[in-house]
Amino acid sequence: MAYAEDLAARIRIQLIERENYVEKKMFGGICFMLQGNMACGIIHDYLISRVGPGAYAAALEQPHAAIFDFTGRPMRGWVQIAPAGTRSATELAEWIEKGVAFALSLPPK
Repeated sequence: MAYAEDLAARIRIQLIERENYVEKKMFGGICFMLQGNMACGIIHDYLISRVGPGAYAAALEQPHAAIFDFTGRPMRGWVQIAPAGTRSATELAEWIEKGVAFALSLPPK
């Protein structure tokens, strides 16, 4: 299992009708992009949310959030959320929206 298909399905429900929505397999998982910018993704059963540098410190203070260190170097502006932090629809939606807000703040690619 490269990524949790059930979590991907839950994310798709929230993003699929958005303009310029694209999914790409990346990092051994899957990422969800808006206007060519990554908003969030999944590696194994962890949600990855691209919150951006301005929201990074506050995001790391949230329950179940941790530094995203996929390459051996922490990726600032990105957090990983343990499965316990995405069990409810509300928790998942909040993390997705943080990633969407940052992705949409960037110029389209």
